[in-house]
Amino acid sequence: MATPGKSVKKEFKRHAPAKTSFTSPFTPKWSPLPQEDMHFILNVLKDKLVSTGLEKKEVKVFRPWKKKKNDQKPAATPEPKVNQEAQVQDSPKNGWTDVSTRRQLAIGINEVTKALERNELKLLLVCKSIKPAHMSNHLITLSVTRGVPACQVPRLSSSVSELLGLKSVLALGFRQCASKDDEAFADTIEAIRPKVPSLDVAWLRGVAPEDPADMEEEEEAGGKKGQKRKLETESEEVTKSAAVALQPLTVKRIVANSAKKRKIKVKS
Repeated sequence: MATPGKSVKKEFKRHAPAKTSFTSPFTPKWSPLPQEDMHFILNVLKDKLVSTGLEKKEVKVFRPWKKKKNDQKPAATPEPKVNQEAQVQDSPKNGWTDVSTRRQLAIGINEVTKALERNELKLLLVCKSIKPAHMSNHLITLSVTRGVPACQVPRLSSSVSELLGLKSVLALGFRQCASKDDEAFADTIEAIRPKVPSLDVAWLRGVAPEDPADMEEEEEAGGKKGQKRKLETESEEVTKSAAVALQPLTVKRIVANSAKKRKIKVKS
């Protein structure tokens, strides 16, 4: 008798699920800086910081540990007491060497962001070694809307941090001063500004930053004039939005991991 054949199970290939998504064309990017301009900016900054002598000094003062009251030393010759206050006075003071020049600078991403929001900067330099990159992307839109020239400079932190006595300088901004005579970095700003490339933001093309003088006039006018002004600005925005060109989109596929082991729910 012929043996019955074994039932063979058909193998079905599982279709790997995929999600389609679009990349945004409006991701802000820093304009590339030529290598010659990079060396020029770094040399100007080094020379200026050396001439001003701005530096943060941190000197650790030795302080002996407090001993427990219960511990009793054997009788011995009394040691001469050293006045700790005299040691602190003799040691150099901690902090910045020149506070007035330090106030003209905005150092670090947080300080630069606050200064940009308050319209206090004339120039902004950002280090290229910032990781992750999205930590400095918001500075692009802020500098464009405020009309502040800004660029990304390679090796900014490594070349400037040692001169300032800091561990790292990821962003460096130059503040506006009330009087031009008090500005210590006026010559450096004038020298660096022509070398800074212009930033291109897709959704802010042809939009000029608002003048604070116009804002004051609007507040003084008030009433009906304010309503007329609002209607005029709305009509201007409609005409500007009609002239905006659409940006190309690219499709990327995110494929799920087919080898991932899923937990099987056990029916109770």
